[in-house]
Amino acid sequence: MEISTSGDVSVASRGVKKSKIGTIAAASSIGTIIEWYDFLIYGMAAALVFNKLFFPNVSPVIGTLAALGTYAVGFFARPLGGAIFGHFGDRVGRKSMLLLTMFIMGIGTVLIGCLPTYEHIGIWAPALLIILRFIQGVGLGGEWGGAALMVLEHAPKHRRGFYGSLVQVGFPLGLVLATGVFAIVSKLPEADFLSWGWRIPFLLSIVLVVVGYVIRSKVEESPIFLQMKAKNELSKQPVLDAILKNPRAFLTAIGLKISEVSWVYILTVFIVVHATNNLQLPKSLILDGILYAALVEVITIPLFGLLSDKVGRRPMYIWGALFTVALAFPLFTLLETKDSAIIIGVMIVALSLGHGFMFAPEATYFPELFGANVRYSGATLGFQVAAAVGGGLSPIIATGLMAYFGGTTGVSIMLILLAAVTLVAAIAARETRHESL
Repeated sequence: MEISTSGDVSVASRGVKKSKIGTIAAASSIGTIIEWYDFLIYGMAAALVFNKLFFPNVSPVIGTLAALGTYAVGFFARPLGGAIFGHFGDRVGRKSMLLLTMFIMGIGTVLIGCLPTYEHIGIWAPALLIILRFIQGVGLGGEWGGAALMVLEHAPKHRRGFYGSLVQVGFPLGLVLATGVFAIVSKLPEADFLSWGWRIPFLLSIVLVVVGYVIRSKVEESPIFLQMKAKNELSKQPVLDAILKNPRAFLTAIGLKISEVSWVYILTVFIVVHATNNLQLPKSLILDGILYAALVEVITIPLFGLLSDKVGRRPMYIWGALFTVALAFPLFTLLETKDSAIIIGVMIVALSLGHGFMFAPEATYFPELFGANVRYSGATLGFQVAAAVGGGLSPIIATGLMAYFGGTTGVSIMLILLAAVTLVAAIAARETRHESL
């Protein structure tokens, strides 16, 4: 395979035909679906059962906070995973990291499904839960950047936004799988659900991981990485170089992600807790709302990816942040109607526009902000640091604000402030749509 040594490696020169980039995008997306499924089922279990099974000797509020705390551990492990796999992804290659991270995630998830509860082994139960959640986070922390780069560095320049968005579709499809499986097992009698039903989503992961591993093993290494390796242009310290030599790009990536990631985990974790515990809504209604919203986002994310190829990446973040500000208060008011059609409708709109606008171009925009020799490290760390702060802490902070204010006012204010951070970052960021990789 001939590789160009100047400018953007053209599609023709590296032999990446439309059918091949489609195969690469599909392989990356399938793996990402599995990774997100693994990560998201934990959030649903934390919201629905972990407080009862792993923290039974405390009040419901403290139990919920403790369960969400173990959930947050996975987010704080993600930057570590990003640093480790970012380093080796920029030094050794993109493909090998994709396979390794999938294996790590699968092991952590299946073992959670096998864990004895507090009733059987006492304090060791939550301790082991935290350790396995940490392993999950390390795996996911390195996976996203590799999947994004494998697609981006094979894609034609004028379609990078679209093909990158196919990696992002892994999130709503993983959410569909996670929500769908939990919706099924939650229909079991309460005793069966708490006894063994909640374990099924975790144990099913082993099947998905095997399928994903086989598919990803057939994908070729990134041509841009091979080009850098052949010319001896690899960074010796890609993580440090990504942060210290690209501070603006690194901080921009964090700022761009902070609103989107907080918004989506308020929708998929905090609202599950709030709706079932405080509004006394059935679990099935909220899970159905998330399921339908995720199905719609499977369509809107590629559309927004295409749109980012037409109008640029920055406008997507500006629109998403402004939408979040506009819906921050009405979101909870509409939930309080307890009308099933309204709740499902608002979940669909909130996920696609408050999350999808910004999430769709991320797999393209974040890597574009960095040079090729630190791209894995820079894009991954920016993504995962924001995820740790916004995704890991937002459900916990929201729960605390809810208890302090006696309502959702504090949560809405938090969402508006985070949207303001993203808005400032988007305005200050450079547009990368026409830049060479």
